[in-house]
Amino acid sequence: MSATAAAPGRPSALAMLLRDAAATVALVFVVLVVLAALLAPWIAPRDPYATDLLAIMQPPSAQYWFGTDGQGRDIFSRCLYGLRVTLFMGLASLLAGGALGALVGFTAAFYRRLDGVLMRLMDMLLSFPAILFGLALAAIFGPGLTSVIIALSIATVPLMARIVRGAALVVMGLDYIEAARAIGMGDGRLILRHVAPNCLSPIFVFATLRLGQVILLGSALSFLGLGAQPPTAELGAMAAQGRNFLFIAPHISVIPSLVIFAVVLACNVLGDALRDALDPRLRI
Repeated sequence: MSATAAAPGRPSALAMLLRDAAATVALVFVVLVVLAALLAPWIAPRDPYATDLLAIMQPPSAQYWFGTDGQGRDIFSRCLYGLRVTLFMGLASLLAGGALGALVGFTAAFYRRLDGVLMRLMDMLLSFPAILFGLALAAIFGPGLTSVIIALSIATVPLMARIVRGAALVVMGLDYIEAARAIGMGDGRLILRHVAPNCLSPIFVFATLRLGQVILLGSALSFLGLGAQPPTAELGAMAAQGRNFLFIAPHISVIPSLVIFAVVLACNVLGDALRDALDPRLRI
């Protein structure tokens, strides 16, 4: 039985989540952001890559909601397309790094002889910041979205491994795990059927919080020129492109930065609320 299931008479995790007004607003915002990114080709008012030399650095107005950049491109349309790239970068690195980290965590918890070796390797990876990975990979493979995704994936592995290992060790200390071993259940089936499902709560919470972190880190790498390359619309790169116009057209950098801030804040609020909602001690 999953540890996240609500007991009779207690509110479900979703009900607990929706009781929190801030979490509800964050959830709605994240859903709208994802939909806007997916539907960008249909809802963007203009071509995000079309330049208009007669509309350079226009401030936000009824015609250009977010204004235009130094080449006359519509910033609102570019933000919609930039969300697609930024969210893809965050989700791809989270899924790749999270899957590998979960595998390492379950292996370390289940096979104790490998625990010391695997976790010391994770400690070594934790000592290197994601930006350093990005710089190294950009030097080897050249700057680009692929290098950023690999760097963020590598930085996510040890964090996920520690979360999964800790949760798995708690589950494996329960009586029904010993009973499953006693009846001869194989390692793979034991992990997939009993251990992994009861570790989903901390994994979901970590993934939600980590998504905001990797979006912020990925945008920082793109701001430094290591991520998506021009003319690709990416929020961090868009913020960097407006650095030279901060005093005459601050909206070029400020608006993409505010979009990043809003998305990361929503992920963090949602992650905190999800942690409380999935805590059975709070569902009373």
